[in-house]
Amino acid sequence: MQTIKKLAATTSIAALVLSLTACANMSGQDKNTAIGAGIGAVAGSVLTGGSAVGAVGGAAVGGVIGNQVKPK
Repeated sequence: MQTIKKLAATTSIAALVLSLTACANMSGQDKNTAIGAGIGAVAGSVLTGGSAVGAVGGAAVGGVIGNQVKPK
């Protein structure tokens, strides 16, 4: 079971990194929202032991926080 959790976390991080290449034409605020949602999803999943509900909740909270960060 531990191997599955490690695989899920690694896959989530890889997907996050690969998805950042799609941010080329996004505004600064859009990029921050996407990054916040990705980080929040991974963090929510890890903190809740791989729960999908934790990942979705983390993505929602991370997206809101990322949206409120002022881009440089």
